[in-house]
Amino acid sequence: MKKVVLAYSGGLDTSIIIPWLKENYGYEVIAMAADVGQGEELDPLQEKAIKTGAAKIYIEDLKEEFVRDYIFPTLKAGAVYEGKYLLGTSFARPLIAKRMVEIAKLEGAEAVAHGATGKGNDQVRFELTVKALAPELKIIAPWRLWDLKSREEEIDYAVERNISVPVSKARPYSMDRNLWHLSHEGADLENPANEPKDDVLLLTTPPEKAPDHPTYVEIEFVKGIPVSVDGRKLGPVQLVEKLNEIAGANGVGIADMVENRLVGMKSRGVYETPGGTVLYTAHQELELLTLDRATLHYKQLIAQRYAELVYDGVWFHPLREALDAFVNVTQETVTGSVRLKLYKGNCVPAGAKSPYSLYNEEFATFGAEQVYNQKDAEGFINLFGLPLTVRALMKKKAGLE
Repeated sequence: MKKVVLAYSGGLDTSIIIPWLKENYGYEVIAMAADVGQGEELDPLQEKAIKTGAAKIYIEDLKEEFVRDYIFPTLKAGAVYEGKYLLGTSFARPLIAKRMVEIAKLEGAEAVAHGATGKGNDQVRFELTVKALAPELKIIAPWRLWDLKSREEEIDYAVERNISVPVSKARPYSMDRNLWHLSHEGADLENPANEPKDDVLLLTTPPEKAPDHPTYVEIEFVKGIPVSVDGRKLGPVQLVEKLNEIAGANGVGIADMVENRLVGMKSRGVYETPGGTVLYTAHQELELLTLDRATLHYKQLIAQRYAELVYDGVWFHPLREALDAFVNVTQETVTGSVRLKLYKGNCVPAGAKSPYSLYNEEFATFGAEQVYNQKDAEGFINLFGLPLTVRALMKKKAGLE
């Protein structure tokens, strides 16, 4: 019997894909669940996958690799999609697809399958990874093939086959959770005019219900990588978990946005990224202290391009690797600590220090100093403004004023 490896989450889509693949292709289905920090969601998967019809299931612990090789490079780049989205789903998909390809090769499978819809970005992220790493594999995307047209029809399909699914028609949100974030889409959120209901947030305390006093947290970085929280050294996974706990309790990290999907439409999502929001804020503050003006400004330009590459699913692209090389050079001096104040959804810098700080009080002070001759500014302004002066003279001579 020919084999197919399915990227399996135990959610609605992938739960019904197992019987669908068997019924329509006659495949032996091997499920692959990636542990990227979903927590208790993984507990029932072993039993559920087999009960649903899978011949075998791999549950792969990828948390360390996820943070080290995907989250931290994106954090160092300062990449944020459309000013709000911290790319939580975007960079998880290439990692999951990479492991799916490795298992397909190990099992001798001829195909891989995923549960991404034909309207979303994830189909692109999964499939571009497969094309980059194993173009010989056949790709099956049921959402582009089957007759089911809605999540309600999927639920009915599951019920007919006695498959338990973690959604109901009463709460039909499409959610994706990992160590970095939790996303919510669908149902009443599809109307951008609707404020998210109180029960949407699962990782983050609603800001108005957060503590009535601020919480301070200090993060230490070494070459752009966070290494400790409040003076305690932590591994990558533990550090993100700790900051999720602290920031989530203070209502920090909620992004409600209408974004431009790669496939051409706009979509509305609510993203909870508590620890990530704190890390981005702290990292940016440290860069303001340690990077010179030209490098900082150019890095801000490539951050947008980096975010687009990650969002678009081309993680395994030479351009991203080249941008990583640039980013890593800029991070050589991004070492130090940043203190932040968290209060009812706000994350505000409260001080930063670095042995590589380019801030020099002797030059910047408004008080008396001996290192800066203010008269030098006159000549600088004259030369810097010379093109404006020449243009103004031309306009006057030509009668354009």
